[in-house]
Amino acid sequence: MTTHQDSARSVIPGPAPQLTLRPVPADEHLSFVRRRGPRAVSFLQCPSWARVKQGWKSESLGWFDSTGSMVGSALALYRQLPGTRRSFAYLPEGPVLDWAAPDLDRWLEPLLEHLRGTGAFAVRMGPPLPYRRWSAHTLKEAVAPGRTVGDVLPDLVDPLGAAVADRLREAGWRRGGEDGHNGDAQPRLVFEIPLAGRGLDDLWTGLNQEWRRNIKKAAKSGVETAVEGAEALPAFHELLSVTERRDGFRLGRDLAYYQRQFEALNAEQPGSMRLYTARHGGEMLAAHTMLRSPDGARVWYQTGASADHRREVRPSNALQWRMLCDAHALGAAAYDMRGIPDSLDADARSFGLLRWKLGTGGEAVETLGEWELPLQGAVNKTLHRAMHAYLARR
Repeated sequence: MTTHQDSARSVIPGPAPQLTLRPVPADEHLSFVRRRGPRAVSFLQCPSWARVKQGWKSESLGWFDSTGSMVGSALALYRQLPGTRRSFAYLPEGPVLDWAAPDLDRWLEPLLEHLRGTGAFAVRMGPPLPYRRWSAHTLKEAVAPGRTVGDVLPDLVDPLGAAVADRLREAGWRRGGEDGHNGDAQPRLVFEIPLAGRGLDDLWTGLNQEWRRNIKKAAKSGVETAVEGAEALPAFHELLSVTERRDGFRLGRDLAYYQRQFEALNAEQPGSMRLYTARHGGEMLAAHTMLRSPDGARVWYQTGASADHRREVRPSNALQWRMLCDAHALGAAAYDMRGIPDSLDADARSFGLLRWKLGTGGEAVETLGEWELPLQGAVNKTLHRAMHAYLARR
């Protein structure tokens, strides 16, 4: 006879099966991220990104369950510290795993064990999760001298992002900047335009009056937008140099970087990187790069460049509207405009970029950011500090 107590015991789940991690071929890695949905995988976690990053060694890694099925992936990059045989491991906007799992250690411990075996003295990763969100309306209403985005009550706090942050801290990880070292290598604060469930009319009415007026002016002035090939990259890079001088920043990426990126991403999957141009009277006045996730669920506006002259014909507004419409046609769920400054001070020089993106009617998203962990031992902590100093100089 089975008692109620026996029946209850019989359904209590046992420990979750162990996961194993091992290096995998690039084609197996790519096949996994292509079918990842519904969460789009960042272009920084695709095998092709290893061919873009010169000076870094790399390997594709896969998690496997007890049936031998691949259930997670990572592109691990390794930078050797000069004068040593030790390296710094970096997983940008990754790894790709089940972050909602209650037992994250089951996923992370095999990774840390593998990285120690490679000679890595520290690891930095960027869990691809949102943490807080602010609508364009909320931030426009909050503009004030000295105020930052972080000072404003968010419209939404993502419970998964908050839970993972707590679990990582408990396990000894520290978010970029919390330990006094460098902050994130990838932007923690980004700007997104949701596309899922919206038509082009919704996207158009989501733009503010200034954006709609500028797009119409560009069309009336004869600005022509197009998708061009690698042969247009030199002209794009010249415009990028103009933009850097005008706006007071420097990305430090030479023409070869963009040529390598264009070749590597499109060789892996045609259309993964596009170069959009806006011309007026045949002259290129603006050029922007757009990247697409392997499953097509997400599109990124990566780098924008524009000329100093004839800005009154609004080529950049026309270009962004073309890219937004194309992202929608591709079936993307979100158009990611990448990093934004956190200043809400209208007199701050950096506020201009945020103001421009706010005009699209999207939302600011604080991601979970990048997290670091020294891999055992006082010597490794010393190397970790030395690596931060080296990266800061670079």
